[in-house]
Amino acid sequence: MERAALDYLWRAGDADVAETHAALGARRGITLNTIGSALERLHRKGLASRWKVSHAYRYKAAIAADAFRARQVIDAAGGVRALAGRGLLAAFVDLVADTDEAALDQLEQLIAEKRGETEA
Repeated sequence: MERAALDYLWRAGDADVAETHAALGARRGITLNTIGSALERLHRKGLASRWKVSHAYRYKAAIAADAFRARQVIDAAGGVRALAGRGLLAAFVDLVADTDEAALDQLEQLIAEKRGETEA
């Protein structure tokens, strides 16, 4: 349910519990409370942000879809440390270098930007 709610937030931009329920829960026979709980869990996990409008929260995905998918792949492989320890991280860089020089340049730029963030 959390994944379905996150997919909906990516498509809709932002939504409240009732809107998400109308889009996902009503046709599946899922209660409004279940949808609300799923959105709350996404918020606690840092995957959705929320703000109060009147008496209800509005939710928005806090992570881009491609970043979320990348995290899932890395987690499924055992995490970044496991990837590096098994040589998979180096294999990924080799694969990128062999197939797309521009992507390798982009990867290098992203690494430099990330290092700049951590040093600041």
